Amino acid sequence: MAIQQNITQVYGATPEQLVAAIFDQVKILIDDLKKEYQPKQPEDYLTRKQACDLLSVNASTLWSWCKAGKLEPVGIGGRKYFRRSSIDQAMISLKNNA
Repeated sequence: MAIQQNITQVYGATPEQLVAAIFDQVKILIDDLKKEYQPKQPEDYLTRKQACDLLSVNASTLWSWCKAGKLEPVGIGGRKYFRRSSIDQAMISLKNNA
């Protein structure tokens, strides 16, 4: 984000008008920053059963998709989970290929 520097001469303005003008400009800059820097949402992880339910497939289909590289499980504590975002991407890809 580039900050534009404007030079404004303030002749005949009251202190209240000057404060209001500064406040307005700061508010605009803060609103721009809020649009650009949204906090990241935490990643959702699904179990195999939740992934199967979401995709409406059985466990063997889920396993074959993992072997084919269509889905990538994540190992956490000796268990396999699936990122919700990866499943969403796989669903889009599968839909486009169908």
